[in-house]
Amino acid sequence: MELVTIDDIRAAAERIEGAVVRTPLLPAPWAASDRPLWLKPESLQPIGAFKLRGAYNAIARLDERLRRRGVVTYSSGNHAQAVAYAARAFGVEATIVMPEVTPQVKIDNTREYGAEVVLVPIGQREAAANEIVADRGAVLVPPFDHPDVIAGQGTIGAEIAADLAGVDVVLVPVSGGGLASGIGTAVKALCPGAKVIAVEPELAADTVESLRTGALVDWPVQRRARTIADGLRSQPSELTFAHLRQVLDGITTVSEEQIRSAMAVLARKARLVAEPSGAVALAAYLYRADELPAGRTVAVISGGNVDPELLADVLAGRA
Repeated sequence: MELVTIDDIRAAAERIEGAVVRTPLLPAPWAASDRPLWLKPESLQPIGAFKLRGAYNAIARLDERLRRRGVVTYSSGNHAQAVAYAARAFGVEATIVMPEVTPQVKIDNTREYGAEVVLVPIGQREAAANEIVADRGAVLVPPFDHPDVIAGQGTIGAEIAADLAGVDVVLVPVSGGGLASGIGTAVKALCPGAKVIAVEPELAADTVESLRTGALVDWPVQRRARTIADGLRSQPSELTFAHLRQVLDGITTVSEEQIRSAMAVLARKARLVAEPSGAVALAAYLYRADELPAGRTVAVISGGNVDPELLADVLAGRA
């Protein structure tokens, strides 16, 4: 299986320049002295999450003939918004299949970018998207299982390496694996001494089990859907799993309570709004220190598209 390279990521960086925000590394003065911390706030992207990088790169790589057919994807929300936003930028039609349980804020945002939204039961989104592709002759832009998507996400790792060449640890959320695959590829190429650690919710820890056994395992969607981190309910593909096995130095999990606590810390101490999925890397930094290497640490805050009521509950300490 051919894996994404640092050259692919550099090409993606050129392709998406000007279309995405080059997010800063924000120092966290409240961090532990032996583990200086920087936050990579992908929540500041125009669509509120890192997914714009991969979606834009993938659509930019399509030739005009294919783009005219329109694009289709399936997503719990952030990739949906990313594809809708990028498709509008290129003037092409987008159809997005989303689970019925997707937070309303993500559904509304996707529609605001001009996409057609199709809501289906949580376990049927991929099959429904493939049916639309077959019926309309459109092009599928998957949320993680594509080299162009992985390369686009990898630009985050390249930016981390450029802004903090002496980074020791990079904490990155993992679910479908596109983000961790891309960031890991870039960091290992540019900062080979750094450790890349994936973070997963305890209630959706299929990647942990897959890496431990050395082969992909399947957790039923109902089992993965228990976590509050709705953006981390997918499972790696063969492509992303091959990357993860090569670029990760470890993986850890965090509880639902720890995710909520990290969201509150980000809001109160960093002045950042993070959705549950976007807070897991900080949760690992705060509550899994005994499992992590010491040193200069970057936590990737992958998104900020949180339901307002949930955020209010988190800040008020309501379960």
